[in-house]
Amino acid sequence: MDFWVRFWGVRGSIACPSPDHVRYGGNTSCIEVKAGDTHIILDAGTGIRNLGQSFLERGVREAAMLLTHTHWDHINGFPFFTPGYVGDHRFHIYAGHLAAAGGVERVLAGQMARPMFPVPFEALKARFAFTDFEAGERFELGDAQIRTAPLRHPDGATGYRIEFGGKSICYVTDTEHEPGKPDERVLELIDHADMVIYDSTYTDEEFKEKVGWGHSTWQEGVRLAKLANVKRLAIFHHDPYHDDIFMDGVAEEAKRLFEGSFVAQEGVQIDL
Repeated sequence: MDFWVRFWGVRGSIACPSPDHVRYGGNTSCIEVKAGDTHIILDAGTGIRNLGQSFLERGVREAAMLLTHTHWDHINGFPFFTPGYVGDHRFHIYAGHLAAAGGVERVLAGQMARPMFPVPFEALKARFAFTDFEAGERFELGDAQIRTAPLRHPDGATGYRIEFGGKSICYVTDTEHEPGKPDERVLELIDHADMVIYDSTYTDEEFKEKVGWGHSTWQEGVRLAKLANVKRLAIFHHDPYHDDIFMDGVAEEAKRLFEGSFVAQEGVQIDL
């Protein structure tokens, strides 16, 4: 049965459409996972607009959406997710950081409220369900098993492990590491995973000036992948100041340090 991941948005912080951000893409975080008959959306950054068009073309009418957190770069594509306005569609949205803060439905509706957005949340005609859980819980989506873990990020964030057919994909963004002290919760979540998609916003050198901003480095991703015996590492959540030439250099150096590493590129699909 199918088990694959497709990158629809790989950028962090803010979308950056420009001639210097073509090979890797300028849209913010959005990933599609297909596990058998189950469609899973990871985050709703600007990449979800193109994903929505693809859903309409492929006739996909039902999916689960797992949000790491609700900072703008991970949800600001949601109002432009066209299937959400179509009545015969169904979507179940999950978040693991908002149970004590009013819930994910309130947050998504709030970003579509005036004066921030002209079309209200009530204009969505699809059937939506919302689940707020505590990061660390486990649940099932179809035949896929979902494990979660809390991440170190301002306002909270959740990491996910999707297991299906004896294979596993982990999605670990946004998270900040402590230099020289691997995050044990992340290591447990990604242990022996087939693929880990990791917050690689900065380099180790840049990180020195970004402590407290809630992000990690591609070098820390490599270190974690080695410690956890991960097969493949997807370098993800690229800083908008890192253009194609910069990311080419990251890809080359990361491959030298860990053969299973690669830089995530918008539009690329990888089969597990």
